[in-house]
Amino acid sequence: MTAILWRHRRAACAVFHAMVVAGALTAAFLLRFEFMLDAGYGRMLALALPLAVVLKLAVFRGFGLSDLPWRYIGIEGITRMTAANAVASLLAVPLLRWQLGSGFPRSVHLLDFLLCLAFMTGMRLAVRLQLERSRSVRAGGRRILIYGAGRAGVTLLSEIRAHPELGYQVAGFLDDNPLKRDLRMRGVRVWGGRAVLAEVVRRERIEEVLLALPAASGTEIASIFEQCHAVKVTTRRIPPLAELMEDRVLVGQIREVRVEDLLGRPAVQLDETSISSGLAGKVVLVTGAGGSIGSELCRQIARYQPAAIVGLDQSETALYHIDQEMHERFPRAAFRAEVGSVQNRRRLEEIFREHRPRVVYHAAAYKHVPLMEAHVFEAIENNVLGTHEVARAAIIAGAASVVLVSSDKAVRPVNIMGASKRMAELVWLSAAEAEPRIKFLAVRFGNVLGSSGSVIPRFQRQIAAGGPVTVTHPEMRRFFMTIPEAAQLVLQSAAMGSGGEVLVLNMGEPVRILDLARKMVLLSGLRPDIDIRIEFSGVRPGEKLYEELSAYEEDTLPTRHSQVRIFNGKGVAQEVLMGYLGKLRKCVDARDAAGVVLCLKELIPDYNPSTFILRRALAQPSDRAMARAV
Repeated sequence: MTAILWRHRRAACAVFHAMVVAGALTAAFLLRFEFMLDAGYGRMLALALPLAVVLKLAVFRGFGLSDLPWRYIGIEGITRMTAANAVASLLAVPLLRWQLGSGFPRSVHLLDFLLCLAFMTGMRLAVRLQLERSRSVRAGGRRILIYGAGRAGVTLLSEIRAHPELGYQVAGFLDDNPLKRDLRMRGVRVWGGRAVLAEVVRRERIEEVLLALPAASGTEIASIFEQCHAVKVTTRRIPPLAELMEDRVLVGQIREVRVEDLLGRPAVQLDETSISSGLAGKVVLVTGAGGSIGSELCRQIARYQPAAIVGLDQSETALYHIDQEMHERFPRAAFRAEVGSVQNRRRLEEIFREHRPRVVYHAAAYKHVPLMEAHVFEAIENNVLGTHEVARAAIIAGAASVVLVSSDKAVRPVNIMGASKRMAELVWLSAAEAEPRIKFLAVRFGNVLGSSGSVIPRFQRQIAAGGPVTVTHPEMRRFFMTIPEAAQLVLQSAAMGSGGEVLVLNMGEPVRILDLARKMVLLSGLRPDIDIRIEFSGVRPGEKLYEELSAYEEDTLPTRHSQVRIFNGKGVAQEVLMGYLGKLRKCVDARDAAGVVLCLKELIPDYNPSTFILRRALAQPSDRAMARAV
């Protein structure tokens, strides 16, 4: 029966509307004459019924009332039904008076409008409530609490009721707003805030808590999560606002609580218009496209309708994966994968000549600090000389905007990776001076959660193996942001800068790595120091205890975006820089580590080489000059 009604739903809806119109007009007459209709008004009602039914059905069809869903009827549907009834009643006034004369009771028109609207909305709401109640009864399954009785929480409740196959039975809401306590949202009670969480979980036999708090801070999420963990209930959440997908139902976006949720950075507010104007219709080249930041840049750029995205990487495997992903997720964005190294001048010239990119994001770099301490020459070849080759190729090809992805480790560097990234910034600033028609910008930020060089994957492997989790030092602290946030702010910075600047992203407050490890153990459902042991392995070569974005305020100037500032440092004249690049190239070719360090020290006075590097450099017999310099 239901299937037949669904196939012929428009016809069935027309029959329902005809019955409502006829019933409302009849009831209006009866109410007007206190259920004492004489023969004259009875004949008038009989003549008015077909006219009213035909007119109102035509108006209802024009307003598309037959297409309104019954089970999801809400404010938009009620608004449309009100407008349709108002228009139909207004048109009925002259029609009935013209056909039936001026004796037609005027008060009947108002009664008819009110009754018709009440019958129509009342029946639909009753059907919706019955469907939701029957689904709730049938659902059974896991008893859950929804934490957050705002719009997201109520929407989540409606979608859970609409998807009984999920096996959820909502036993109530929790909300920290005291004004909501004991209210009922769609018939479901708000029990209170986090103070009653443990009591409600025990009394209502709760198995899972769903966090419907898309705008909550990391501190709030961490506090709620720890309380849920203490009472042994599973905790999941809908994503933060920045991750919510508008074209998907909310219930389909429920996911596990992640470590970035607990660290709690505010959602990035982007100037979409300025970003779009810089990317729409343009060919965009991303170097290091297979890496964590490079691949995310490709995904984010695809949202702004570029003419094409050219992804360059020397790793065939990484490039293959992002190539496949881009074609599957963004079929309308022309993605062109190019294998090659930024150190290869001829290959870069081929790529720039073939694709003619107007916008370049240079994300290719070696970033692992201890590894680069042991591979000085490779760090210089890729991070410094490779960066120079990209700048040179962009100038020859006449690109409009070229953006360098830099690192917070370039601030008063103590390792080769940081010094090489500071050197890359100087190459960029020098290129901006030499070619002012091209917008050369560098964007500096800290560690990225979940990237290939991040501590997160290592902690996950150690926890999965039963521990121990190894932390280098109990006071080791780092600035963190998520991969999407980093990519978004790089795009925002590129849209803001005018050229010849090093832009610094606000990394928020530093996170103690030990706290990060403990939170990851909690996320796995285990107890730190009880189920999983945490050990300290010692600071590795080239590592600082604290990254120095503490100079964020004192060494930078504000921009119109609260999370982006301009580094107030000086560049180096073009001829001076070219001289040092020549020296570095000779030292690399000669495998002269001491010469590399000395050259970096001369150009970057606040570079403080690590003991590991000094020992390695001084091990070369001809490096007395190096010893005197340091």
